[in-house]
Amino acid sequence: MVAAPFSPLGSLSAFESYDETPHIGRFGTRFSNKSVQLSRLLTAPNSDELIKDLATLVSHRGVVFFIDQDIDIEQQKELGARLGELAGKPATSKLHIHPISEQTPELTADVSVISSEGGIARNGYSRSARASNGWHTDITFEPIPSDYAILKLHTLPAVGGDTLWASGYEAYDKLSPAYQRFLEGLTALHDGSGFREGIKYAKETNKVINSPRGSPQNTGTRLQAVHPVIRTHPVTGFKSLFVNRGFTTRITELTDDESDDVLAYLFRHVSENHDMQVRFHWSKNDIAIWDNRCTFHTATNDYESLRQGNRVVSLGEKPYFDPGSVSRRRALGLDSPNTLSTMK
Repeated sequence: MVAAPFSPLGSLSAFESYDETPHIGRFGTRFSNKSVQLSRLLTAPNSDELIKDLATLVSHRGVVFFIDQDIDIEQQKELGARLGELAGKPATSKLHIHPISEQTPELTADVSVISSEGGIARNGYSRSARASNGWHTDITFEPIPSDYAILKLHTLPAVGGDTLWASGYEAYDKLSPAYQRFLEGLTALHDGSGFREGIKYAKETNKVINSPRGSPQNTGTRLQAVHPVIRTHPVTGFKSLFVNRGFTTRITELTDDESDDVLAYLFRHVSENHDMQVRFHWSKNDIAIWDNRCTFHTATNDYESLRQGNRVVSLGEKPYFDPGSVSRRRALGLDSPNTLSTMK
């Protein structure tokens, strides 16, 4: 007899869904029927159960997609807050406020406008640079970084503008046991210097620099934090690679040359292993919910017309590494005795 595969769907198993990738670990899940509306999950009699199970699903699968959603911005913010709260995040962690987000009559500062017209969506983008330079994990320059993020796109180009995600769990599991042991316990500096020009401009034009930013620990304009290179996910208990090309600048325990070499390898490890990635082609009003503790993502800048939507980013806990935690493959019994990742 063969054991039934593990499913984190819980109460969400009542809704039609399918896995975006067939490889071990099942990265990415899509609820393909637009009758599954997040707005209804928020008001259902068993709403807490549904949203807690959704948080668990996102933490296991990395990213979850919902089609043609009617959820409004206030509901999107409510969902962003409740996902982390029901999954057990600290009470001091709220929705993130971007350092240079402005409050407008339409949107509050805890909503980021993702727009091809500029701002954080194309921060540092250069057409002549490699597309792989865009891989990142949201706001890891904060001492208390993100757990869940929710993006709804309402304006799209006719062609292009896909988003890719990669699995931090699988990135860890694809490393050799010796390399895993080398990385475990190391820490890395994450730096948001790419946003400092925006902060400088804001100061020069007498605009407010947001502080604190959703947590009492996310303050000031330094935009730097040190986090473990391998972190333990508090919901799944799995080990995940936690460095990213967008914000990680050096491994603190190594020399500059050593750090540059290790980070260059790890950045390629994420961007070049397409078997641990999922690519999503957006339609109007689709929503993606992902877990920043165990994923990386990048937009595909292959379009000319307007691409725009709203993103809500929730804050989680201070990242940590538990030496007693395990890899996803080992925890789910997915490796055979002859594979490298069990030889630890």
